[in-house]
Amino acid sequence: MSKSPLLKVHSLSFERDDANVFAPVSFAVEAGDIVQIEGANGAGKTTLLRLLTMVLQPSDGAIEYKGQSLDQCRYDYLSDILYLGHQPGIKLTLTPEENLRWSSPGAISSAALANALQQVGLGGYQDVPCYSLSAGQHRRVALARLLTTEASIWFLDEPFTAIDKQGIISLQSIMQRHIDQGGIILLSSHQDLALASVRKYSIEPHADRGLTL
Repeated sequence: MSKSPLLKVHSLSFERDDANVFAPVSFAVEAGDIVQIEGANGAGKTTLLRLLTMVLQPSDGAIEYKGQSLDQCRYDYLSDILYLGHQPGIKLTLTPEENLRWSSPGAISSAALANALQQVGLGGYQDVPCYSLSAGQHRRVALARLLTTEASIWFLDEPFTAIDKQGIISLQSIMQRHIDQGGIILLSSHQDLALASVRKYSIEPHADRGLTL
């Protein structure tokens, strides 16, 4: 018996200024899948991820989560996704630990927060105000959320921005563990990934043909 897709998209499209950003997109993602969305700047990669996270509303098409329309399971879906965008989304006046606690499940322990920061290379920085940290360290604070979230679906928009070679290796290790445990990842990136079973798909701006993943 084949696995039921965790996430399924039917003919998803989005218009901006009366023009399609991309042709209708249809795909299915099962537990343990990682999908890398590729394309030139302006092709619509970020737009697609924002549609999938319900930040934007599609012009047409539908998204299903565990076989149900999002209209039927909106809360369950939003509770099971994590989106990291171009910006780190942190409060500069807070410390890394305070930012992570604010964005993590309420019952998480201080030890778990410290461990997450240690794994992303911020051990010893947990009590330093984020305004004192570099852009790369801001990105690492955001990426630490991957180690504290309970979400099974990760949407990552250019997650390797502003991190060094060792940070890239560590992030890919975190991503591999997530899919090995049955999670799924959809990400936009120009980075070549050293991960098993990455599905690569290219999206073109204003395409006249449908894109099937």
